[in-house]
Amino acid sequence: MHQNPLKKHIQSFQGCLHGGLIKESAEKYGLSEDEILDFSANLNPLKTPFDHPEYGLDFLKLAAESYPETYNYPDNRYLRFREAAASFLNSGITSDIRLTEENIIPGNGSTEIIRLFCQCVLNDGDKVIIPYPTFGEYEIQCRVQNAEIVYIPQEKIETITAEELTQIGAKILFICNPNNPTAVLRKREDLMLLAEKCKKSETVLFMDEAFIELSDPLQSVCDLVADNKFIFIMRSLTKCFEIPGIRLGFGVAHPEIAGALNAARLSWNLSPLQENVGAALMEIDGGVNSDYLKKSRELILKEANFLKEELTKIWGFKPGVATTNFLLVDISERTVKSTELVERFAKNGILIRNCISFHGLGEDYIRIAVRTRPENEKFIKTISIVFDEWAKDFADSELKSALTTHKQGLQQNKRETCEYYPCHFEGQDCTFCYCPFYPCKDERGGGKYIQSSKGGQVWSCVDCYIPHIPSVVESMMEGLMEEGETEDILKKEWDEIILPIMEEKDADHVLELCRKIKEENEKNPPKKGRVS
Repeated sequence: MHQNPLKKHIQSFQGCLHGGLIKESAEKYGLSEDEILDFSANLNPLKTPFDHPEYGLDFLKLAAESYPETYNYPDNRYLRFREAAASFLNSGITSDIRLTEENIIPGNGSTEIIRLFCQCVLNDGDKVIIPYPTFGEYEIQCRVQNAEIVYIPQEKIETITAEELTQIGAKILFICNPNNPTAVLRKREDLMLLAEKCKKSETVLFMDEAFIELSDPLQSVCDLVADNKFIFIMRSLTKCFEIPGIRLGFGVAHPEIAGALNAARLSWNLSPLQENVGAALMEIDGGVNSDYLKKSRELILKEANFLKEELTKIWGFKPGVATTNFLLVDISERTVKSTELVERFAKNGILIRNCISFHGLGEDYIRIAVRTRPENEKFIKTISIVFDEWAKDFADSELKSALTTHKQGLQQNKRETCEYYPCHFEGQDCTFCYCPFYPCKDERGGGKYIQSSKGGQVWSCVDCYIPHIPSVVESMMEGLMEEGETEDILKKEWDEIILPIMEEKDADHVLELCRKIKEENEKNPPKKGRVS
């Protein structure tokens, strides 16, 4: 048997999980690509400047102008692109420093820039520092080089010293600003101090500024490369100009570093179309302070705060800071985990980012892109649909669990170990923790419509005690143990057990007992409440 010729650490290599899987999701869920709203990829919601005639950019014209150049190899110097990138950066620099094309390394997307830099800096076994959680491609490209990853929490960056950096002995410290996926934006002053610490310890500060134009360009530290060989800046045109399919990014470094990286990068890594499109976009009047990017930042800030406000109203959703075109949402208080939630949203035509691939987050977080108001409102409404579907499936699962427990001769009954017990009254039967009739929409049992935090009305069972009365539970379990379809049995039980109680015809006066429980709870309410 022949051995695998690949390096050992590559043979079982796992790639990085990304958003933007529109085609794959359409195939998986039987949807057309036009039906899908992508909240998993962080792009400019204002759309590309090519969609705004007022900026004088014509993609088809650029494509036509680039066509004759396809008969020749590209000019591997990429002078127009590099000059445009330097000018674009200079438009946001408030110091006297001016960058030139000698500082620029063109890339076929920002991921190629990460790969190139890691290839040129790292040897087998070299250490790199990755504060978590952050963009997964840093880890992936470092592992390709067989580097050792030293993880530190994001909060540690504020206090790390030059001595600690020296002790760790890392070749690179990766910082994303604003950070993906947390959206935390670090101040320029703090990053300047960090750059000095890195220079002193001879650790390269790799600054990923892919989202800086959509957040606050004043926090950029790209000008520091002029006299510092231990800082490297990465920029992306994908995010700010909404052109992920064109694949454009660039690195910014000290001329000596940039010259070596340009010599080492893949030859002809940009097509003529890529160079011309990238240059045209960066030559937009005003650069990073163009009317287009100013409007983009205004729209993003407005819509990010709208989304954050709406998500905060939803129980168990805790959105993070709103600084750029995405929000990290903590869902750890919800029963449903991120993987299932992402799946349910996708089935409803909306893609959100599962954060399970971000080191340190697990299944307790999702990331939401910031889009236009109509799209954001549709996303908020879809949350209600998703959780209604989940509630019905959860109710069915709970019912099956109760039946299995009963068949095995085990009793759930009070469930004193439940953090919500007693959610209704002392001595209740909790076999049906989640009501199998939800939502019955019959107010005679004590349930009612209440105002939902997501907007609109939602059915609440908070004042309905019927499924927790021991005699009712016993009768229901007897019926459910009979042969037949569960749906048919539940309909029969509703008609024969629940409905008579609602209509005050029950021989055991269960309804009267419910009223007494309600009166007692109004005098001495349980410490914790729960909606079935």
